[in-house]
Amino acid sequence: MKHYLLFASHSYAFSILRPLQEEIRRRGDEAAWWLEYSCPDLLRPDERRLSNLREVRAFAPLAVIAPGNWVYPFFPGVKVEVFHGYPMRKRIEAVDDHFTLRGWWDIYCTQGPSSTPVFNRLADSNGWFAVYETGWCKVDSFRLAAPEPERKRPCILYAPTFSRGISSVWEMPDTLERLARTMPWDWIVTFHPLITDPQLIRRYEELARRCPNVRFSRINEGIKTFRQTDLLLCDSSSLIVEYLMTGKPVVTLRNTHPGPYLLDVQTPEEIGPAISTALARPQQLMTEIERYTSFHEVHHDGRNSARVLDAIDDFIQHKQASMRRKPLNLWRKAQMLVRYLKSRK
Repeated sequence: MKHYLLFASHSYAFSILRPLQEEIRRRGDEAAWWLEYSCPDLLRPDERRLSNLREVRAFAPLAVIAPGNWVYPFFPGVKVEVFHGYPMRKRIEAVDDHFTLRGWWDIYCTQGPSSTPVFNRLADSNGWFAVYETGWCKVDSFRLAAPEPERKRPCILYAPTFSRGISSVWEMPDTLERLARTMPWDWIVTFHPLITDPQLIRRYEELARRCPNVRFSRINEGIKTFRQTDLLLCDSSSLIVEYLMTGKPVVTLRNTHPGPYLLDVQTPEEIGPAISTALARPQQLMTEIERYTSFHEVHHDGRNSARVLDAIDDFIQHKQASMRRKPLNLWRKAQMLVRYLKSRK
């Protein structure tokens, strides 16, 4: 029996890694979870959690699989990056950190044409990791999701990014309240895990108390949340690509890289009319959405998680022995050790 460790540092990891866990179990193998202190404990009764290095070593994982930017290098097993989103530059002046090499990973499991060619070039020039185009684990759950519940009125998901300067979260409460009171729509508001400002959170909680058609939730549960809504209102979050993959439109406020697959507006006053237009699902918009999502995600057959596990087997059998040594990263490794020790107190 093969053992796999699922490494979660934020709440978004659960919706990404659970399809992988299902495939692991389908094969008769075993998965266990490592939750960082930054990750809420959302484990189910049938999911196993490991709590310290001794338990991890006893479990002896074949691979440690993570959707974040880092992993403990002293954990046993091949280190596998499965990503927490798609390459989508948020700031015009910045290089997308989707492609930043931090020296932790043996395998990058890429999603499609927007990511694979870049990582292949990086692999050729560095030589210490392998690239497999597997598709994104989370997309498996999109294909296998049950039919959506019936809704009497359109429901809008508002899910802003956390980054100062491009997030709409600080200016949106008044606009949301105006739309909630004047338009025949229901609302779900979710926050990125890194939005932690207590004053801001209270402001949205109070908005939800005043408006019965607004529900505020700190956690976005991925496809479970998407299935309850008809449209996403956002800014420049990488969540946009995920939502578009459900075949539903997105309205953005001052998106940093707008395109024909979005209805992007520049002022809060334009949001209401844009939502009305998007809810009608104009044909040209929907065609652009399909084209854009195919660029990011090449596989829609429900077998992305299976390809990840096959990639791990192939790497161990055919490539691991010939890989160059990973960067020493002594300072980063020391930081990871300190982080681990603090988290165990």
